[in-house]
Amino acid sequence: MCGIAGLAGGDASRHESTVGAMGISQAHRGPDGTVHAASIDGRAVLAMNTLLIVDPQAMPGPYLDRPTGVLLAFNGEIYNFHQQAKAWGIPLAARESDAHFLLRAWAKIGPSCLNGLDGMFALAVYDPRVGKLFLARDRLGEKPLYWRLDGGRLAFASEVTTLSGYGSAPLVLRPEMVSIETPTGADTPFQGIQLLAPATLMAFDTATGSLDQHTWWSLENRQPFEGTYTEALARFSVVLAEQVPLRAPSGEFALLLSGGLDSSALAYLMRPPVCITVRYPGQDRLDESKIAATVARDIGAELVVVEPDSADFTTVLPHMVAALDYPMGNASTFSEYMAYRKASDLGLKVVAGGLGPDELLMGYVRHALVLFGPDDVLAAGLEAYRPLAAKLMHTAGQSLDSAEAVTRLILRGPDPEGRIRDLVGSAMQRAGGDLARALTLADLATAWRPLVMTSDKLASAFGLERRSPYLARDLVELAYRLPAEHKICDPAEGKRILRDAAKALGLPREVWGSRDKLGFASPVPAWLNGPLATWADDQIRIALTDAPAAWRPLLEGGLKPSGRFDRTRMQALMAAAWFRAPSVRAAA
Repeated sequence: MCGIAGLAGGDASRHESTVGAMGISQAHRGPDGTVHAASIDGRAVLAMNTLLIVDPQAMPGPYLDRPTGVLLAFNGEIYNFHQQAKAWGIPLAARESDAHFLLRAWAKIGPSCLNGLDGMFALAVYDPRVGKLFLARDRLGEKPLYWRLDGGRLAFASEVTTLSGYGSAPLVLRPEMVSIETPTGADTPFQGIQLLAPATLMAFDTATGSLDQHTWWSLENRQPFEGTYTEALARFSVVLAEQVPLRAPSGEFALLLSGGLDSSALAYLMRPPVCITVRYPGQDRLDESKIAATVARDIGAELVVVEPDSADFTTVLPHMVAALDYPMGNASTFSEYMAYRKASDLGLKVVAGGLGPDELLMGYVRHALVLFGPDDVLAAGLEAYRPLAAKLMHTAGQSLDSAEAVTRLILRGPDPEGRIRDLVGSAMQRAGGDLARALTLADLATAWRPLVMTSDKLASAFGLERRSPYLARDLVELAYRLPAEHKICDPAEGKRILRDAAKALGLPREVWGSRDKLGFASPVPAWLNGPLATWADDQIRIALTDAPAAWRPLLEGGLKPSGRFDRTRMQALMAAAWFRAPSVRAAA
């Protein structure tokens, strides 16, 4: 994937070498060229790491609109740029890309062009006509963008470590990193560095130093879908068939195919030439490779099977954690990393995956536990989830409100300040009484950030572009509008409407009829309590000698065994590897 970095302020042009170094520090994000350029008034310098997908012969960015002086650094893909160029009267030459379209659209109509974009992006635009730097992110935060203020200047980058190297940034333990393994909102573990929120536009005035932010899109104000389930299924199927294939590049690409519903449906809709699955020998419960092989055979794709072992994990952990910028919770991190590494070895540039349906269509067991209650979920055949269901058990005669139930299921550690409870409560309020919508909004405010950012960061570490077709604007908005019963009507079968659409597409019964979600789960937690136990303890104890005092309880918690639904040990190990990185030790 591409990367962007830069600096804006009255004397920005005096710091071109600094911006150049910032770009070089994240050059792996754009193996086709890292270039920086100053604005015509000298108030901004933008750098861009370019990964060429549409045209391998294209010039790398940043991009300049000579008539207006507007300068653009762009990370992402705009899938509907041809349609919007025609609608807005924006000329495009035969070999010009979505970046050229976006540059001219901004020069012509300004920030309001964001509303018409359907895609994934993080962008920086400097407009000398108003003396402002604009930063913006896509609707669901597929592409990261960090920023910090330094005196009268604003610096930004695709990777937080690029900005932590720009100036002092002491480590800060955000309470949410203990509660749910990740910072929330705009926070990062580096003091003074913030993550621009999804669907947010920031404007920085280089003359006054003033800063303005506003949300340019929101999900919760969508009107409920009115119609029968048959009508909803027909509409959903049409949107799937229209939007998902748009995310398939014209050349070679790979699909991460776990064998589950989400990725299998993508396989039938996108027809990838290569599918990559991850299998762990001896871990039968995690093995969906037979289903993946059936799907790949049906669509005529080559199936590449990756079989990592515990030795691979110990070898790649430092690079994996470095690629993430900081520890974040995601059960599939190792599997995803190994799949991207294989895609890179195959010489591919684009990888697609199935993020989205679980959050939007009630695909997690925790959703069923809230909507139906633990007794019904366990009676539906999901006995393996009893440890998770036990979080909702309470004294007979006492009611457990929905916000408390959701919070208990999300939490992976203490929440003494009630921050996670407040986020869930806000989601409940914004959902207007619709519990399924509230669950989606709660996920987007908590568990979503590490999922989507892991996908981007790990893929980018190998110079790959990660695409998530289910995050198409029309598909996301329609899924949110659907009533709960269209999403789940059986405690063991969430994503009802996607299951029925998959059935119509001809997917095998073992895909759309599966009653348990696996995805790219890995046996790493079991390894850390088994063959890697001594090694993991050693790594954590070494990190404890240098870790800041505030972080030591997190690390010490990892010296205890953990169960299937407890990732405390994994989080501590990742934090230990992070602390041992030279850049982090310097910040600490």
